[in-house]
Amino acid sequence: MEIKGIAARVYCLLAASFFALAAVNVQASSVESMRLWAAPDHARLVFDLSSATNANVFSLENPARLVIDLDDTQMDTDPSTLPLHDSAITSVRTGAREGGGLRVVLELNREIEPRHFTLTPNDQYGHRLVVDLEYPGESAVENPIDPIEAMIRDQETQALRASTQGQLPSSVASPSDAAPAEVQEAKPHPRRDIIIAVDAGHGGEDPGAIGPSGTREKDVVLEIARNLAAQVNGTEGFKAVLVRDGDYYLGLRQRTSLAREQKADFFVSIHADAFTSPRPQGSSVYALSQRGATSETAQWLADSENRSDLIGGVDGSLSLRDKDQVLRGVLLDLTMTATLNDSLSIGGQVLEKLGRINRLHKSRVEQAGFMVLKSPDIPSLLIEVGFISNPDEERRLRDPVHQSGLSQAIFSGLREHFERYPPPASLLAWQRDNQRRPSGNEYRIQSGDTLSAIAVRHGVPVNQLRQANELNGDVIRVGQVLQIPRS
Repeated sequence: MEIKGIAARVYCLLAASFFALAAVNVQASSVESMRLWAAPDHARLVFDLSSATNANVFSLENPARLVIDLDDTQMDTDPSTLPLHDSAITSVRTGAREGGGLRVVLELNREIEPRHFTLTPNDQYGHRLVVDLEYPGESAVENPIDPIEAMIRDQETQALRASTQGQLPSSVASPSDAAPAEVQEAKPHPRRDIIIAVDAGHGGEDPGAIGPSGTREKDVVLEIARNLAAQVNGTEGFKAVLVRDGDYYLGLRQRTSLAREQKADFFVSIHADAFTSPRPQGSSVYALSQRGATSETAQWLADSENRSDLIGGVDGSLSLRDKDQVLRGVLLDLTMTATLNDSLSIGGQVLEKLGRINRLHKSRVEQAGFMVLKSPDIPSLLIEVGFISNPDEERRLRDPVHQSGLSQAIFSGLREHFERYPPPASLLAWQRDNQRRPSGNEYRIQSGDTLSAIAVRHGVPVNQLRQANELNGDVIRVGQVLQIPRS
């Protein structure tokens, strides 16, 4: 009997252990923290999880709510500490879900379009559930350009080009097949601003590099970007668009898309370098490479920056999926050639200005495959203002005076380029044209022109035409004025 009693007790202990282990396995995950970032066009809520779990996200109305159900999960953080200001979320409620698991309810104050995805652990974070609340019809930048305004601007530019060519736009009937039209006074020059898209790298859940004293790249570059934008906006004939004006994340492809939506003439992305050793220091300037990086360091940096989209859960590739492989290559080659040449030219001027106030890590413009530079129609640069991993440079990067000096150097290089090569219909182009006396030795480039055809038309050798206009190759831009040397 005693043996049977012992066996029974052992059986009970084993059974209790089994059910205890089963309970641990059922309650397999916990919410260790919650993080929220509010952007002008969306809010991002991130759940940091102890392990992977399944999530079900759905909306309810009257009143508007977003419900997030997490299987086999418990709450180990206080959601009342979330910074709800400027987001679509009024309050957050949590509780045990009927049948087990965790329910999180977001009370909403505006219309949203939700989407969610899970992320596996990386170098910075563990398992995560990311819930994006996108605001229909909103833009990620302040004061977005109205599409009608953009269309009018394009029409004015086309009309200006047609008037300089001495011909009517192609959409207007020729005199031979239409009655003579009443002569109208020419429209005034648009004198538009040159738009500079200023992108502060990283943001939100992606802090970028972190210095020895804890300085976060995303914070430093945002201050420099704001400073640069203020200088741009304070200069006649220029306008800045801040791609990121707060602590929130934007996908790499979204950054260039926003610049294109704003009709930007130039895109500059501000970053702070980092390396495994604290010794490297100095500023670097990068343009896009069509054939990969020009050095091992450039390639390593390109990879580390492009991995930001893995943190944000966004596909950052430039998509031409509706084109076949050969056509994709041809289109990218054609569209990127001119913008790449402009990028390299501007990059050289910016690098020279940066060298006056800071040590240069590289004495020439580097080229690498940064995803954020892959806008085929907008000249772009990525500027690493310094090595945040170097203790001395980390300290300088936090200094507002040094930040202002970096911004001034960057804009000084940009301004010099656009004063020399102002875009058509811009105020700077109007000022240049009105300061010059009419001359029969100048030619304004028209659509379809090539350097060799212009040389033949004016009876001068191509090499002489290049030398007179300080051209390194045959890339020319519509609206550019060439000096025609006397033969």
